[in-house]
Amino acid sequence: MIREATLADLDAVADLEVDNLGVDAWSPGLIEQAITDQHASLHVWVAEDEAGVVVGHAVAAVVDVTELQRISVAATHRRTGLATALLAEVLRTAERAGVERVVLEVREDNAGALAFYRAHGFTELARRRSYYRDGTTAIVLARELTGTMVP
Repeated sequence: MIREATLADLDAVADLEVDNLGVDAWSPGLIEQAITDQHASLHVWVAEDEAGVVVGHAVAAVVDVTELQRISVAATHRRTGLATALLAEVLRTAERAGVERVVLEVREDNAGALAFYRAHGFTELARRRSYYRDGTTAIVLARELTGTMVP
């Protein structure tokens, strides 16, 4: 099940961040700010397994262009469709808000994520050299929205 995150999910999301994103993980304080965003432009979703355990999350800023900031799934639940379900929720939310484009950055050394996003209609827009803390280049991907994800 995909749902909006609450503060009760903070520890689980923080653990996913560290497990999946390492040095690029957000701090618990930053995750808390995202969950409690007063402007409602930042959305945090969680994916739960059958037992109600948080096993994935997504974060996106939905404004004139939606910026998908992260999708993360626990190693034990990869290749089960959770990342696709989280992405679909992001795209639906963007389309409901009237947004026509979703953008994101992926580490150039993250072949799995690049393949995932390309398989879901994202194309390369640009490269940001030395974008990440360790000097890795970010590949900027974009997808135009066509209104097919709503409702």
